[in-house]
Amino acid sequence: MAAPSVPELTAAVRRFNRFYTARIGALGVHHLGTPYSLTEARLLYELGERGPATAAALAQALETDPAQVSRAVGRLERAGLITRARDAHDGRTRRLTPTAAGRREFRKLDALSRTRTGALVAPLAGDARARLLAALTTVEAVLSGQQPPPVVVLRPHRPGDLGWIVSRHGAYYAEEYGWDATFEALVAGVAREFIENFDPRWEACWIAEIDGRPVGSVCLVKKSATVAKLRLLIVEKEAQGHRIGTRLVHECITFARRAGYRRITLWTNSILDAARHLYEQAGFTCVEVGPTEHVFGKDLVFETWELDLKAPR
Repeated sequence: MAAPSVPELTAAVRRFNRFYTARIGALGVHHLGTPYSLTEARLLYELGERGPATAAALAQALETDPAQVSRAVGRLERAGLITRARDAHDGRTRRLTPTAAGRREFRKLDALSRTRTGALVAPLAGDARARLLAALTTVEAVLSGQQPPPVVVLRPHRPGDLGWIVSRHGAYYAEEYGWDATFEALVAGVAREFIENFDPRWEACWIAEIDGRPVGSVCLVKKSATVAKLRLLIVEKEAQGHRIGTRLVHECITFARRAGYRRITLWTNSILDAARHLYEQAGFTCVEVGPTEHVFGKDLVFETWELDLKAPR
C-alpha cells in the first residue's frame, strides 16, 4: 500500500476529528452538557489528575493558546473552583490549585466522561474492541513519535485460516527442527477433520493477529463427551515473547470449562521445550511418554499431557 500524501492524510485526520468530536458531544458550547466549556473542563481534568500547576504548564499540556487558558482560569477562579497561590520555592510563580468544590466537579466530569465513552464502546464485540484498541494505540504512538507496541488480537477462525495453519506448521517445523513434509501432511489431515466435523458448541479455533497479520493459532476439538483435545498450537518466531501462546492456551481452557468438559488432553514432543513449559505453566501434566519413533524424518519421543478441569485452579 502506497503511503498517503500529506493532503490526503490531513483530510483523513480532520474527517476523523469531526466524526469523533460529534460522537462524544464535544461540539456544543458546554462540554458533555455541563456548565463548562471544553477548555474549562480540560483544565479541571488536568488539575484533578496532576494537582497544582502553573497556567503556562497547563497551556503546554493542553497544547493550546496561553491567552485562552488564562481566560478559562479566570472563569474557574470566579466560580470558586480553583485558587491561585504563590509558589513556596519561587515567589514569581503562581500555582493553580483546585478547591474542594473544584475537586468535586472534576470527579463529576470524570465520571460523566467515562460513562459516555463506555456507552460508545460497550456495544462492540470483543474482536472490534481489540481492533479499536490497536488503532488508538497506534495513532497515539505515531503522532507522539514513539514506536507503537504490538497489540495482539485473538479472533475466531474464518475461511482461509486453516490453510494458513497448515502452511505455517509445515514451514516452521521444517525451518526450526528439520521435519519433513510428512508432518505438514499430518497437520493437513487434522485441519481437514476439524473443518468437516466442526461443531461450535464443542469446538473452537483462534487466530492471533498483530496488525492484522496472523502470527499464531490453536484449536480445541471434541475427543469425547467429557474430554477435549488441544491441537495445532503455533506462534510465529518473530511474535514470541508477547505471551501469545499463553493467551491461546487460556482461551482453550476457558472454552472447555464453559462447554462442560472435564479434561483437556494434548500430544506434543520432548524437544518442544517452549511448548512444554507453556503447558506446565497452564496446569497440564505429562501423563505418558512414548518410545523413540522415526517420524517426520527424525527420531522423536512423543508425550501426552492432560489438564484436569475439575481440579482446583
